[in-house]
Amino acid sequence: MKFQFQRSMRRAASLTLAVSFAALASAHAADKKDKTKAPANQMVDSGSFGIFIKSQRVATETFHIEQESGNVTIKSQLKDATGDSPSQKSELQITANGELLRYEWSQSSGGSLSVFPDNEFLKERISTSATAKPAEQAFLLPSVTPILDNNFFVHREVLAWKYLQIAPCKDENGHRHCEPADFGTLVPQDRTSMSVRMELVGKEKITIRGTDRELLRLNLHGDQFDWALWVDESDHFKLIRVAIPADNTVVDRD
Repeated sequence: MKFQFQRSMRRAASLTLAVSFAALASAHAADKKDKTKAPANQMVDSGSFGIFIKSQRVATETFHIEQESGNVTIKSQLKDATGDSPSQKSELQITANGELLRYEWSQSSGGSLSVFPDNEFLKERISTSATAKPAEQAFLLPSVTPILDNNFFVHREVLAWKYLQIAPCKDENGHRHCEPADFGTLVPQDRTSMSVRMELVGKEKITIRGTDRELLRLNLHGDQFDWALWVDESDHFKLIRVAIPADNTVVDRD
């Protein structure tokens, strides 16, 4: 299953930007009573996103993000509205400063791929079946390039965290203002890279399941798409909603 979200085919200029998940994980650890012993694994975020097209739920993405020994693992699986076995799975492994260790994707109908560093760049290995010889494709992108694969909205959450940590920001009269930031990203299922821009709009009140919430809005732009993301500043900047007006699609955290 693959939704027809808009995508860009332009090769991106690579950026050497890093992300630190240590602050996010330690914030969770600080909420625990026993601060003298840090757990071996620290859960950074977990939950699910409901994916709605024209107000009808079409799929659910279940995810969790853990930090262990300085590295971060982001696992996600996608099920259609019937709730049958996962149609797609992904696992992204990165270091605490955002460098890619490995990315794996597979689908129940067959086919898989992996992305990994190869010398100073990235290489993708694609398998269409268990018997076919894998194909390989190289990308002139550094290991800190964010992965933004199709249909995995948790990847957008990770990019939002990265942006909020590296963007030049200042506070004016109690409001945060951040400059836009450009990212070169890789979309493994499309076997292409693309350039995206993220910018902070500011606080907005939106209604989710009948409840008004004040959240931070971010805009994510590409050559052929415009998305709006809302994160909860009071809860470790977790992604709460994504709106894709061109596709009549809304993604809400369950």
